[in-house]
Amino acid sequence: MARCLVTGATGYLGGRLVPELLAAGHDVRCMVRSAGRLRDLPWAAQAEVAEADARDPERTGAALRDIDVAYYLIHGMSGGRGFAEADRQAAHTFAAAAGRAGVRRIVYLGGLTPGASEGHGLSAHMSSRAEVGEIFLSSGVPSVVLGAAVIIGSGSASFEMLRYLTERLPVMTTPRWVRSRTQPIAVRDVLRYLVAWAGIPEEVNRAFDIGGPDVLTYAEMMRRYAAVAGLPPRLIIPVPLLSPRLSSLWVGLVTPVPAAIARPLVESLRTQAVCAEHDIARYVADPQGGLIGFDLAVSLALQRIKEADVVTRWTSASLPGAPSDPLPTDPDWAGGSLYIDRRTATVAAGPEELWRVIEGIGGENGWYSLPMAWKIRGALDRLVGGVGLRRGRRDPLRLRVGDSIDFWRVEELERGRLLRLRAEMRLPGLAWLELSQSVEDGRTVYRQRAVFHPHGLLGHLYWWAIYPFHGLIFGRMPRNVAAAARRSCSR
Repeated sequence: MARCLVTGATGYLGGRLVPELLAAGHDVRCMVRSAGRLRDLPWAAQAEVAEADARDPERTGAALRDIDVAYYLIHGMSGGRGFAEADRQAAHTFAAAAGRAGVRRIVYLGGLTPGASEGHGLSAHMSSRAEVGEIFLSSGVPSVVLGAAVIIGSGSASFEMLRYLTERLPVMTTPRWVRSRTQPIAVRDVLRYLVAWAGIPEEVNRAFDIGGPDVLTYAEMMRRYAAVAGLPPRLIIPVPLLSPRLSSLWVGLVTPVPAAIARPLVESLRTQAVCAEHDIARYVADPQGGLIGFDLAVSLALQRIKEADVVTRWTSASLPGAPSDPLPTDPDWAGGSLYIDRRTATVAAGPEELWRVIEGIGGENGWYSLPMAWKIRGALDRLVGGVGLRRGRRDPLRLRVGDSIDFWRVEELERGRLLRLRAEMRLPGLAWLELSQSVEDGRTVYRQRAVFHPHGLLGHLYWWAIYPFHGLIFGRMPRNVAAAARRSCSR
């Protein structure tokens, strides 16, 4: 069995690959920037954890020590300036560190990029992925580069975009890219390929195209999704006017996928993405029943969603540009101003009932105060390119560190005592919402704390401009949370 390193273990695919490698009997080490993000995952105790940024040669080298197979599942999804250079630097650093550490193989999952050698027609993001693949192939470390188009699986950004566009729009005027042919692949087949390369002894250094058995346009995928989901047939009217930028804004408005994530997905669909070869079958044989077709992949994904058994989602990875600074805990913190809104309520219910309400907050359950105000705040966030409230929750009842809840992310979770959320909305500063409970003199006490660290004058102006609304929104939350806990006692 191999000793495997998995980068991107907090992301959509990395979070699914680790348990698959463990189940296959391999030893796994996860390379992440924050070990705390893995703490609550069910497989965390079975894997080693190394904290490193792929652009840090020293720490990356330490993470790669004694590793046989290194999985590189890192790529920038932000459209911000310099993302390609950051990807390039990280790949060079990782490849060099792997060479020094004596790694036997690098496995990289990139995009299906026809014409990548000429660079024709590829978006900036797809060109960057192709470049990263070339960096590994020319690094001197034997590398396997897998190129995939649309990945169909519960919780993937591509699937969520397809799902919500189809479900919410019975009649669609669609841009030209919906006519491009692509070869989608089920996430189960992607994971099967990735796991297999940990056990293949031959020295291989090349790229492989991977895709499912169906070649479809995006319009055909929407129609077939509707049929599998039991929806009436969708009317699709192509128009030539919507650019990728306008398309991504439209996707951001209609689906939970924000425009910053939707744009590289849309741009990747402008060009044909069909496998030019299936040479991977020489090393990883097709399963007896064949690769999973599009309709079955959709059916399996919808079943997972129905059963609330979505292991990872595209939201598992931090949103590009989202704040990651931890909450300052020193009461005399000297790093600048902190505005704090504190609220307390005594609850006529036990701590178990109150905790169920706290841990179930957000998503379908809402925020226990002025739902319309929260919706307006979410809409305003999406107008400026933020995530808004549409990300929802991975699980309706249980949380773990790193989960997203609407435009928050779970930064700390002490089950039965404390839930701390860090805001990922667009703000001129950093913000947290902390919900906690305790038992004092036999009474259950709910505590709530909103904290804001302003950036510059705009941050201070923002706080005081919305301060009256805080009184309405945060002021009602303790009473409504307490009432919800009390109602759960009587059920």
